[in-house]
Amino acid sequence: MLTSSELQALNERFGRESTEQILAWAWERFGSRAAIGTSFQGAGLVMIDLARKNDLRFPVFTVDTGLLFRETLELKNRLEDFFGIKIESLVPDTTVDEQADIHGPELWNRDPDLCCTIRKVLPLKDKLAELDCWITGLRRQQTEARAGIGIVEVYIFDEANHQEIVKLNPMAAWSREQVWQYIRGNRIPYNPLHDRGFRSIGCWPCTRMTADGESERAGRWTGFNKVECGIHTFLPKKVDFQI
Repeated sequence: MLTSSELQALNERFGRESTEQILAWAWERFGSRAAIGTSFQGAGLVMIDLARKNDLRFPVFTVDTGLLFRETLELKNRLEDFFGIKIESLVPDTTVDEQADIHGPELWNRDPDLCCTIRKVLPLKDKLAELDCWITGLRRQQTEARAGIGIVEVYIFDEANHQEIVKLNPMAAWSREQVWQYIRGNRIPYNPLHDRGFRSIGCWPCTRMTADGESERAGRWTGFNKVECGIHTFLPKKVDFQI
């Protein structure tokens, strides 16, 4: 796996290179042991398109929590047709009804962290056990918590077995405006909820429209001190560095 010095050097290099070049590095190094994870936000769509156009045949997956908007589920089918790929759906071991039997109804209204762990984190963790590199659509502009992300990071997946995973954020430096200019310019299907004021789209019980001046993810988990579902925070980072 990458050493601290290699990690620093790669981030310096990738800061000067295009997203296509970063993705090409991942394909050359990891092949199909690298995969794109997406919830069909704008950056993920751009990244899939760039990979496809450069013949970088990364597997693509998404987490289907059982609580997604109808529009999100319909978009998955449209994207599979548009890109000519199969997008794997990761599903929780526990259905929404089974979760209600165990934890009570509408867990998301009482303990959204636990709900996200059951419905998002655990399915993702099972998938990451199969991979060496997880490619995401995270961008620094999205929130203060994401402002310091590197383009390439290393996380400790299983400390007991010395297992690590590379997390690649090729879209880190992109602005929201750049993302949407690309999507519209390349006529990529996107979630129609974006046109109705939803800037970041997750599960329907925990997502609302955002107002002008609010951050991109302000519409998530309203009323709770929560800005992340946990999939980007549950793993410890191997090393920190300055971008």
